[in-house]
Amino acid sequence: MPSQPHSLNEPPLPLFATSREPAPSAPPAKLPSYIADHRARLRDRFLDGGADAMPDYELLEMVLFRANARTDMKPLARALLDRFGSFDATITAPEAELLKLPRIGRAIVAELKLIEAAAQRLMRARVLNRPVLSSWQALLDYCQTAMAHRDTEQFRILFLDRKNTLIADEPQARGTVDHVPVYPREVVKRALELNASALILVHNHPSGDPTPSQPDIDMTAQVAQAAAALGLTIHDHLVIGKSCEFSFRANGLL
Repeated sequence: MPSQPHSLNEPPLPLFATSREPAPSAPPAKLPSYIADHRARLRDRFLDGGADAMPDYELLEMVLFRANARTDMKPLARALLDRFGSFDATITAPEAELLKLPRIGRAIVAELKLIEAAAQRLMRARVLNRPVLSSWQALLDYCQTAMAHRDTEQFRILFLDRKNTLIADEPQARGTVDHVPVYPREVVKRALELNASALILVHNHPSGDPTPSQPDIDMTAQVAQAAAALGLTIHDHLVIGKSCEFSFRANGLL
């Protein structure tokens, strides 16, 4: 049988048929035994004794395992702690600051921020849909976890129902390192939309000092006046610092 004519626009057919499947990739390089053994020992110690049995650098090293499976992460864990000072400060450090360090890429940042997000979710679950005034310390712990290490000011509102159960926690505004704009009318408007009966105001001071400024005091008075006109109660205004908080209610400012 005569062969079919070959088009000039088509590549010539191969002399022998070849598979269309790609060649198998080379197997991944085996993890050096000393790194594998070290990681196994850390996991066993963590599972047997929990986080309390481990110093910060080893706990941080375990977090970094997933970001780089082929490299010893102990030097990087120590470098992060040298730079930021503690496990907590490392996990909550701003992404831009983390990326300034050698060997830190987005994969490592993602692992650190995953731990931060998980911690915030766990703390939030302890207060959401529960009576806030009877679990006040849990609320303070949640606010510290969510806001203490932010590098800019954030203003949040905790909305409560008639039984003082937390029904919503919402950031209302973000600002600069020392200022965040707050509009009392927007605060009470959102409370009415949620059918809330009471509010707790919360904002952070990136400087670490929770002492309220005069603008903080003035703003709180304006929000309280707007809320009172609509029958809403302001239980407190909390200013979150690095390691402690300031309560307007406890200090006679509300």
